[in-house]
Amino acid sequence: MDEQKLIKGLKQKKIWAYEVLYDDYAPKLGSLVKSYLGTDDVEDVLQETFIKVFKNIKKFRGEAKLSTWLYRITINVCNDLISKRKKRNYFLVDFQEDEEKPSLDPPAPNDVFREVMDDLSFEELTGLMEKLSSEDKLLINLRDIENFSYDEIAKMMDKPVGTIKSKLHYARKRLKDLLTEAGYGK
Repeated sequence: MDEQKLIKGLKQKKIWAYEVLYDDYAPKLGSLVKSYLGTDDVEDVLQETFIKVFKNIKKFRGEAKLSTWLYRITINVCNDLISKRKKRNYFLVDFQEDEEKPSLDPPAPNDVFREVMDDLSFEELTGLMEKLSSEDKLLINLRDIENFSYDEIAKMMDKPVGTIKSKLHYARKRLKDLLTEAGYGK
C-alpha cells in the first residue's frame, strides 16, 4: 500500500488504515520485541506501541519513513519496560520454551550469520544471541535481519550514524566470537 495514503488514513482515524498498519507491522515489530527483551511481553509491548501510534499519528511529520517512526516507538516502549524492571529489580523468565519458535528471515548478504546458518539450528543461534546484551541483539536484528539502513537505525535509536556503525561492528564481532567458541566460526 502507498505509505502516504496509509498515513492519511491513519490521521483520519480510518479503521482500515489501522488494520493495514497492524497486519503489515505487528509481525516485524513483534520479532524486534522478542529479540530485544527475550521475554513473552511481546503482545503487551505491541499493544502499547499501537496505542502510542493512535494517540500521536497527527504529530507524525513524515521526516522519516513510517516504519522508522514505528520502530522508534517500539524501541522506546521496550526501553521504558526495561527501566521499570530495573527500578523494581524485576526479572522475567520465559516459560514458553516448548512453544514453536518463529523462523528467522533470510540473513542480509554481508552479515555474521551467512557463513554458519546452514549448520546452525534456530535454537543454537537463539542461545548464542541470548549471551549478547539487549543493545547488541537489537542492532543485529535491525540491520542484519530486518535490513534497515544505518540512517534508519540511527533515527530509531536516537544516536549518530557513526555510533550505530561502531556499535554494530562490535556487536557482530562479539557474536562472531561466540560462534567461534561454539565451533561454528573460523
